[in-house]
Amino acid sequence: MPNPPKFPPVAGPPPALTDSARAVLRTVSTSGPITRPQLGALLAFSKPTMSAAVGELEALGLVASRGTVKGPTGRTAVTYGLGSEAGVVVGVDAGTTHTHAIAAGLDGRPIAEVDLASSEIEGAVEQVLGGVRRDGPLRAIAVAVPTIVSSALAPRGRGKDLVAIAQRLQARFGVPILLENNVNCAALAELREGTGRASFIYLQVGVKIGLGIIIDGRLFRGFNGAAGEVGRLPFPWSATETPRLEALEEYLGSASLVARCARDWPADEGTAPQSAEELFARAATSAHARACIDRHAADIGRLVAACVGVLDPGLAVLGGGVGQNELMVEQVARTVAELTWPTEIAVSRLTRKATVLGAVGLAADYSLGTLLGEDRRPAFSLLPAADGEPRPARRLARAAGGQR
Repeated sequence: MPNPPKFPPVAGPPPALTDSARAVLRTVSTSGPITRPQLGALLAFSKPTMSAAVGELEALGLVASRGTVKGPTGRTAVTYGLGSEAGVVVGVDAGTTHTHAIAAGLDGRPIAEVDLASSEIEGAVEQVLGGVRRDGPLRAIAVAVPTIVSSALAPRGRGKDLVAIAQRLQARFGVPILLENNVNCAALAELREGTGRASFIYLQVGVKIGLGIIIDGRLFRGFNGAAGEVGRLPFPWSATETPRLEALEEYLGSASLVARCARDWPADEGTAPQSAEELFARAATSAHARACIDRHAADIGRLVAACVGVLDPGLAVLGGGVGQNELMVEQVARTVAELTWPTEIAVSRLTRKATVLGAVGLAADYSLGTLLGEDRRPAFSLLPAADGEPRPARRLARAAGGQR
């Protein structure tokens, strides 16, 4: 009989830290590796206070030496990063056709990664944890899901499965399970690693559409957790047409883009593209393909202009399989400039990893908050209880629309 896979142990109760130790741990997790003099300058701590705080964290294994660096005067100084006891988290992008998982430290630095052509969330977590080759506890798992995650709505539609998913993961791995909408996760990744801006919108354009809203460094979820469901905007809308539910999402989805382009495809250009990827590839040699893309970009620009008119974010980041293509940017920016005030348009630099990196960041932020005694308020979490039975910290909700 094969040996069962070895996973990191489950983290125990967080230690009681002094205020100075919490400040050092928080700074090391975001700015490490870092020296004591650098920490002292950032935190305005005296040398004795700094030494005591670092010593406290070293004794607990939460920080550890990462080597030495030479300063401008030629002196060497020890650098500190997170220690093994800070632990490991897992972020999962649970798509409809694939599952992408990354194990990382609390500083968000990846340790192991798997990308499966299936929707097996538990299998992906097991595989990625099997690739973790270092000591330290598992602290949390965050799963990005293509649905609304909220505390205000009763589970319905696809949302029915999500509590069961969280319960299975919690029973299997014994750690807090966090759930968040996939587009919100991508927006969080842009906040943490991409834009360098405190306020912006992230528009995912692919199979369907969705919006992540960051305001003053915080994700805006809305009362029902459904902020950013731009596919629900009334469309079409005129004196002769009546809006249909999610008609805008259908119209701007990649399947409709490809179908519109194929319908008028010139006979002398061979077989029409069968996917958005193929359409963008053909744009280099086909004027018709490029015209289709420009029309789609203008439509996306109108949607961005509507969002700018409401939110005035200053920056709109385009992501998703269609949105992140550089061919979209110029026309989107031109349309926005025609319809509203100047707004920067950019393409996500995180490509297809934005969602899973956002889930990693969510799990890391939650776990760091636990160590620091701070409530980081995830949209939904399922926590282990002392009696071994999982208990929900926040209720989950419905997704009447499906994937974004």
